[in-house]
Amino acid sequence: MIYAYLVFVVLVALFSIVILFGAPYLPTLGPQRKAALDLLDLKEGQVLFEPGCGDGRVLAEAARRGITAVGVELNPLMALVAFIVTFRYRKNVKIIWGNFWTKQWPEADGVFLFLMDRFMDRFDNKMRETQKKPTKVASFAYKIAKKKPLREKNGVFLYRYE
Repeated sequence: MIYAYLVFVVLVALFSIVILFGAPYLPTLGPQRKAALDLLDLKEGQVLFEPGCGDGRVLAEAARRGITAVGVELNPLMALVAFIVTFRYRKNVKIIWGNFWTKQWPEADGVFLFLMDRFMDRFDNKMRETQKKPTKVASFAYKIAKKKPLREKNGVFLYRYE
């Protein structure tokens, strides 16, 4: 019984601590994955970055389209799930376990984002610091306060950083 309790406590801790850095794990549903990738309109060989990649389904969908995808996930269990989900696309997908705020961000053509409101200004600043080329951002559910969305589809907002 003590082991079950310990496992429960560890799982709650792993899934709760990520709220301090971005957002809780919630799977991105098919319509939102499709909307995000359609809005980003990335071509084969371009790079998609997903900070807080969760279960890796967005990355897998991007890889199916021929897009190179990089995801960073803080929760080690979800990073493992993302690795398993994207394994068949391992030539096009890289999963990094860690805190995306402290990891090196790749030069990306597009970013898929699901962050809570309180982190959007920090994300906006990080994008301005790290992205040296024009980059599109598809943000699910939350808007970037300092920017006006170019388009919206199924609750996904499209932005462009120059």
